[in-house]
Amino acid sequence: MYHLMDKSMSRPSPRKARIGDNGGPPLEEPRREPEWGKGRIDRYFDWRTASRKAWKKPASIALRRQERAEALGLTYEEYTLEVLERGYFPQAEHVEAIVARRAERRKAGGIVGQSLKGMRLKR
Repeated sequence: MYHLMDKSMSRPSPRKARIGDNGGPPLEEPRREPEWGKGRIDRYFDWRTASRKAWKKPASIALRRQERAEALGLTYEEYTLEVLERGYFPQAEHVEAIVARRAERRKAGGIVGQSLKGMRLKR
């Protein structure tokens, strides 16, 4: 009857059994790094809360920032990062320096190069 079965129905190749091995899954799970990394857990949650609070603004503020960013040729995220990191509202003379930092931010894995995930805020 085996000759009538196609190859997709064939059994997987058996692994070599050791003494005391019943063929089940391993008992020890591989260690995985927690979401907060190797640091302290409280810093992770403090940082996450502060980050969410900083980025979550009323629609009127977000729309105004997006309009100003588009007028300068920046993304919403780049404009907002300048406000949050440097404490000033970017002007035309600051654009060159901001654009120069794009590569550095990309390398660091930060938010750059996407404006609200390609979507425009609705009024």
